[in-house]
Amino acid sequence: MSRLTIPARTAAPAASQPLLDAVEKSLGVVPNLFRLVALSPAALEGLLGLNGSLSKALDAKTRERIALAVAQVNGCDYCLSAHSYLALNMARLDAAEIAANRQGHSKDPKADAAVAFAARVATERGRVSDADLAAVKLAGFTEAQIVEIVGLVALNVFTNLINNVADTEIDFPVVRAAA
Repeated sequence: MSRLTIPARTAAPAASQPLLDAVEKSLGVVPNLFRLVALSPAALEGLLGLNGSLSKALDAKTRERIALAVAQVNGCDYCLSAHSYLALNMARLDAAEIAANRQGHSKDPKADAAVAFAARVATERGRVSDADLAAVKLAGFTEAQIVEIVGLVALNVFTNLINNVADTEIDFPVVRAAA
């Protein structure tokens, strides 16, 4: 059971309802994360705004890879479960790639640089080395894309933290950080 109230879809604050409608239209369901964050319409609007903007950053596979790496760094079972499901079913990553992503790597050399950099940003709280930055640039990422990688890390850290604080009930096939 979650440590913070996850309101029923219809019990969320009125200001959150149109935002939850958009989530439902996009995903077909409203996962517990969004109902939890809907307790604060401002937080939900911020989450959805950043998520929407960064959905244009990089490609879907790389975004999921980064989400998996950051969720593993932060020990977020909810996000590991959600992003493992999305990586497998939406981004079409295989189990070996998902396992590599959780360890901050990828089988794809360019994606490996992005995922490794994202994991370093998360573990080092942004205080990456010159070598870390040089490696992601050498792999072909522009400075704008590096900003996007950092933005994706920040987005995922927010969801990791709120789910860890709330101990959000997992509504995806369960994946544990310790596994």
